Amino acid sequence: MKNLFSTIKNIWRIEELRNRILITLGLLLVYRIGSFIVLPGVDTVRLDANTSGGGGLAELLSIFTGGAFNRASIFALGIMPYISGSIIVQLMGMAIPMVQKMQREDSGRKKLNQWTRYLAIVIAMFQAPGYIFTTIPEEARLAANPQFWLISSMVILTAGTLFVMWLGERITERGLGNGISLIIMIGIIANFPQALAQEIVGRTSGGGGLVMLLLELVFLLLTIAGIILLVQGTRRIPVQFAKRVVGNKQYGGVRNYIPLKVNAAGVMPIIFAQAIMFIPLYVYQAFQQPPQWMAGLVDMQSFTYNILFFLMVVVFTYFYTAIMVNPNQMADDMKRNGGFIPGVKPGKQTANHIDELLSRITLPGAIFLGFVAILPAFAMMAGIKQQFAYFYGGTSMLITVGVLLDTLQQVESHLLSRHYDGLMKSGRIKGRTNPAFSMATS
Repeated sequence: MKNLFSTIKNIWRIEELRNRILITLGLLLVYRIGSFIVLPGVDTVRLDANTSGGGGLAELLSIFTGGAFNRASIFALGIMPYISGSIIVQLMGMAIPMVQKMQREDSGRKKLNQWTRYLAIVIAMFQAPGYIFTTIPEEARLAANPQFWLISSMVILTAGTLFVMWLGERITERGLGNGISLIIMIGIIANFPQALAQEIVGRTSGGGGLVMLLLELVFLLLTIAGIILLVQGTRRIPVQFAKRVVGNKQYGGVRNYIPLKVNAAGVMPIIFAQAIMFIPLYVYQAFQQPPQWMAGLVDMQSFTYNILFFLMVVVFTYFYTAIMVNPNQMADDMKRNGGFIPGVKPGKQTANHIDELLSRITLPGAIFLGFVAILPAFAMMAGIKQQFAYFYGGTSMLITVGVLLDTLQQVESHLLSRHYDGLMKSGRIKGRTNPAFSMATS
């Protein structure tokens, strides 16, 4: 406990770190306040009566937005249109060579970020009317002019998404951690106390008793531990450096390691897959009498939804790992610095060797990530209340753990750069960020 207070004191002493933390907390507070501001002309009492029986993907989307979705808030669409735009741009990078080239250049990445913002506006404008018609019943609309109210509400919802996107970018630039991920995480955490309270009340009132509640909490802690191992797991590849002569002295036999992460993609595959799984929900809600075959795509406990979600997470894990880790560039960097993997020729064979190893260690990570994604469905089948079941791995817990580790890693980097002790004496905190390959010098 003494070391904890000492670390907090050291964090507060560093002016830059203190300012970044305060800016982050301030901007997140603005987001939380905005999530409670209801669209003009909406009767919240009638709205609550209409949405009290919600569930499924709509409830999960509400968790993503910190409850703003069910409250008809100005931030009801949240950051998901931006995530959807990012997915489209990333997929374009895999299919279009020009976009691939832009992804490797600073100026190109800036332009792609601008394209993503424009796509977010277009997606939000398409999602806004669908949200209004399916979530806000006519009896909850108090506007005298329905047409004007509809147009103004669409503009407000789109502007709300842009403002949330701006908040995320400001947190990333001037605050601490990744702003978009922190905004999603803070919405998830905001729902946890209520979900836990509901589960405690349900179990203590005759739904299994305290023993079942204790088992649920133990299993939740085990899930968190498994996610941390997934995020921090690495495979180290030994690299030997050739002899070098500096002045009259000869140096050689220098050995270093390339850390390849079991889950180099972090939480992005599960965010991308979940964003795509929300699309059938909007399409399903657009029909007055939706097709029967679509029911399985919006039911979180159906076999169709879970197998599709699992496969998409696995595919996106490989997809995003290919973006994050470039074996050819790593092989070229080693060759330029006189490094080689023992028993493997430099150049193309080294790149193929790294690519093969990366594919092998990514497979178990992708499968485990996919299992974690569908774990809430098994929790619901075991009798756990739906709102609390969302925190058993899946999107909620994985994002929360991954983002917290990333943020703590940044705090520790600030502490160590100022010659203070880190947050953990046993070793450095490992976040989701792919470690930069550091070449040994003689």
